[in-house]
Amino acid sequence: MSVIRPATASDVPAILQMIHDLAIYEKEPDAVRNNPEMLMAALFCEQPSVFATMAENEAGDVQGFAVWFLNYSTWEGVHGIYLEDLYVTPDSRGEGHGKALLQYLADTAVERGYARVEWSVLDWNEPSINFYRKLGAVPMDGWSTFRLTGNALEAFARQEARIGG
Repeated sequence: MSVIRPATASDVPAILQMIHDLAIYEKEPDAVRNNPEMLMAALFCEQPSVFATMAENEAGDVQGFAVWFLNYSTWEGVHGIYLEDLYVTPDSRGEGHGKALLQYLADTAVERGYARVEWSVLDWNEPSINFYRKLGAVPMDGWSTFRLTGNALEAFARQEARIGG
């Protein structure tokens, strides 16, 4: 059985460790720049815009987490939840923690009148894709994710704005 609860400041070390573990799983072990101070400031500031939810077993041991934030649908006219990260420790996969975390987010969305819960998944991550499909989630065919980051982000931000262009 999974116990789902909002993260507290004392969860920051566990969350950060699982973020690193997720980066390793996603074949980007050196990509994480986040640190305890940054995570604490993001999750527990006066008006946070990112949230974390924890999954524990009955003994109170952390088994996984979800980090999420609100997005907005101009077509629907209401918010949605964007799931940034969902991670369950390898030893506790298959015990229902991931499903319980997603159900918590779905319940939050329904309770608040949000239109959807959405997330991205790597094309090669078949175990997760199969898990999401079993829940009734569908891929957004015809859509591609774009990202400006690093040098390209900085160069674009510094370009002189031109009308029409």
